[in-house]
This record gives sequence, C-alpha cells and structure tokens, in this order.
Amino acid sequence: MLAHFTHAKPYVLKNKFRLSRLHTLRTKEDSRWPGWDVVIGIEVHAQIKSRTKLFSSTLTSDPHDPPNTHVSPFDAAFPGTLPHLNPKCVELGIRTAIALNSQVQRRSAFDRKHYFYADLPSGYQITQQYAPFAKGGSLKLSKEDVSVRVKQIQLEQDTGKSTFHPRQQFTAIDLNRAGTGLMEIVSEPDMRSPEEAGDYVRTLQSMLRCVGSSDGNMEQGSLRCDVNVSVNQRGSGFGTRCEIKNLNSVRFMMIAITSEIRRQINLLQSGLPVMQETLGFDEARAETYPLRSKEDAPDYRYMPDPNIPPLLLDEVYIADIRQRMPELPAATRTRLQSLGLTSRDIDVLMDVDSGREVGFDGELRPGAVAYFDSVTNDRDPKVVVNWITHELLGQLAFRKETFSDNPMTTEQMGELIDMVQEKKITGTSGKEILRHILTTRTAKPPSELAKELNMLAVSDDNVLERWCSAAISALPQEAEKVHKGNANAVNRLVGYVMKASKGTANAQAVKTALLEMLR
Repeated sequence: MLAHFTHAKPYVLKNKFRLSRLHTLRTKEDSRWPGWDVVIGIEVHAQIKSRTKLFSSTLTSDPHDPPNTHVSPFDAAFPGTLPHLNPKCVELGIRTAIALNSQVQRRSAFDRKHYFYADLPSGYQITQQYAPFAKGGSLKLSKEDVSVRVKQIQLEQDTGKSTFHPRQQFTAIDLNRAGTGLMEIVSEPDMRSPEEAGDYVRTLQSMLRCVGSSDGNMEQGSLRCDVNVSVNQRGSGFGTRCEIKNLNSVRFMMIAITSEIRRQINLLQSGLPVMQETLGFDEARAETYPLRSKEDAPDYRYMPDPNIPPLLLDEVYIADIRQRMPELPAATRTRLQSLGLTSRDIDVLMDVDSGREVGFDGELRPGAVAYFDSVTNDRDPKVVVNWITHELLGQLAFRKETFSDNPMTTEQMGELIDMVQEKKITGTSGKEILRHILTTRTAKPPSELAKELNMLAVSDDNVLERWCSAAISALPQEAEKVHKGNANAVNRLVGYVMKASKGTANAQAVKTALLEMLR
C-alpha cells in the first residue's frame, strides 16, 4: 500500500546514477557545424492526468475554463492550509518510472524550491530535488539506435499562469493551474543534435500516452521542455551550458536548439566566453534571448518541506502497478511486425494510437491498435489493417473526424470484412456500407444493411449476361476494340456494368463474361 509517515527510518539506496560519469562520450559529426560537438539534455515537465491536484482535492482545470475557478485555499497559499498528497498522482508517476526502466525509490521526500514570481503565491514550489521517487532508466529513440539515459523523475506542483496585456499595461494572474501535479523527467546530456532532441520528446510523448500518465499535449501546455545546450570543440571537455526555458512545441524546440548552437559557436569563434544563463526563445525571430543568469541550487534555497512527511512505497504496491501496466510502444511495434504488417501500416496505427484520449486518472480509451487487435481475431492481419488504415481512417479524415469519433464497432468491421472475403458483397459495396455506417452512425450489422441497401453480390449468370449485353450495346467502339484483341478496352465496359449493378456485380466475373462474349 501507499503510505507516508512523519518519522520514517531513512532508506539507504545505492545511487546507480554515479556510474554515469563513466559513460562514454558519444560524438556525432554534423555538417552544419563541423569540428564542434553538441551536448543536449532535456527536462520534461509533464502534467499528470489526474482528476485532482497534487496536494489538494481541487479539480484540475481545462485550458478553456474561466480564470481562477479551480483554486483551493492551499493553491492560493492561504495561511494555515496544509497539503494532502494525491495517491493517484503517485501511481501514475510510478507507471512512468516503470515504463522508463527507472528504479522506483522506496523512500522519497519533498523539498521547497524558493523563488518569487506573481504566479507562485507561496513563494516556493514543492518538488523532489534531493530525494526523487525514481532514479535512473533510459528511453530508446524511435528513429535512431540511440538510448537516452534518465537521471531522475520527480513529482512537483505546477505554478499559476501570468498573462501580460500590453495595451492595458497590466499582468493578469490565473491560478487554475497552480498546484496541478507534474512529473519532471530529467535526462542525462546524451543527445547530440536537434533532431535527436525532437525524437526524444516525441518518443516520450508516445510512452506517456501509452501508460496513461499524461496526455502530453504540448499545444495545451500539459507538456513543456527546458533544454540545456552546450557546445565544445572536438576533443575538448564539455562547454558551458545554457538553459532554454518553457518550450511547448517540438518544432520550435528544434529551432531554438539550432539557434542556440550557432550563437554559442559564434561567441567561441570570436574569442568570447559563453556565460551560463537562462534563455527564452523568440518564435517570431527564431532566436534565443537572455532571461537571467543561471541559478544554482543555493540560489533557490532548497529546504525539506516541513508539512509533508517522507513518501514510503511498499514493494507489493509497486508490483501491483507493474502487473497492470499496458503494452509499451516498443513491444507493440515488435508484435505487429511479427504479424506481417509493414512499417508504414505500423506507423499509421501507432500514430493514431498516440493521439488517443486519456481519461482522468489515467484511464485510456481504446485506440487504433486495440481496435485492430479486436478485429484481427482469426482474420488475416494484412486484410484487416488495409480496411482500417485505407478505408476507415481515410473516411474519418475526409470527414475531419478523429479516431475517437469512430462510430463503427469492431463487430461491424469484422463482419463487413468477412462478407467481402466470402464474396457475399463486393469490395465496392463494402466500402459503401462503411461510409453508410459512418454517416448514419447506425448500430445495425453489415449483413442487415446489405439487404436493406440491395448490395448483396449478384451471382446469377443470366443477370450478369444482361448487364454485359447492355454494356456492349452502349459502348460499341470499346466492344470492337476488345473483339480485335485490345484487352485493356474491356475496363470501360466493366466500369459500365459495375455502375449499372451499383457495385453488386463481381468485377472479375464481369470481365470474364465480357471477354467470352466478345471473343
């Protein structure tokens, strides 16, 4: 079980992270800056997908909620209010740690990080600087054979939001976000290019969504990145790192890193030192700019939070969470490859899956991969994936709908595929029935719809012969070409029959019948 006590006996752990000093420095030649090595580390702040905040029972807010409508006295730092740890945030944090192969600490503690901004009413942020709940781990990038080590994962509370209004010359403070639970995932400086940094964040996004711990929506502010960048000449030691704060787009993050690399190289080539500082990023000018000199730990005056006892995690509690973990993206990709799916089909399914909705408290709604798994039951996986990726997803995209809007059940899709495979309906009719289900959102089975819409396949030879005769009469020039040996001309005749039959005729049977009649 989860528990935390005021007087807890310290739990001593061997810090495996110290071995990282022996980690071989990886270099990467880049034609954009030859002779220079780039070193990048990222701190990702991911909002925990919990219904309530980290230390209060207040509901978490939506970006469209009116300002200051989700604020408790504790979030607003009223005197005398005390924190109460939300166990769901801890559980979702542990899910993330397990997925990253991190070592969940049996004992962790909370600290106060002091700094003074208007959107931080208490004057400090509760975090886990010195005793985080998870250490170590790694994340393998999706596009390159590179693993990025994880230094630590810590729980912390979010701040409020300040918005400056230039015309009225005032700053508005919204505390809706104050106190919302965050996971700070700190990487080691293992990335060597803007592209690797972008791949790391995208891979981490996919993993967080997979385990249901965060929705990872950067555009809504639920995932933000602080990027540390340094450059050094090949063969020399690490350079001075600068931190770019609050990047909320992978694209802009990569542009910001590129801009900062060039700025530091220009300074060093001019004989000037790179000063350690905190930077912002101007998206319009695509340039970094200084915010303040870089703070170190003493500047923040870290101290143990006297109101929050140490967090103790029972091994049985951790094991139970581990047992209920969903399949991780790497395992999913390997399993789908074993079914014979192409890389393109797997990418489509997993891209759709990564955008699936995460309910509050981390409950996942079934995504495209789960839909595929359900339909594939005893069916050809390649046939199933073609119907899902080409027909279903294509029609949803045409309607500007997402997969979560899909009204077609796995039972309907499975029956539709079976009817086409068994030639009870043609492929054309199957596509028409699929469009009918998406348009009307009917729950009727495809077999019933095929009867109602007169789409059952026609196998009567007499009927096919009449349609073929009509096509020959309507298109005499094409019929003459086929008669003289031009086989390609038969396609227009087949199209005529398919249109006349409203897709209920078998195209191959029609082609065979036409060729026999004309030759």
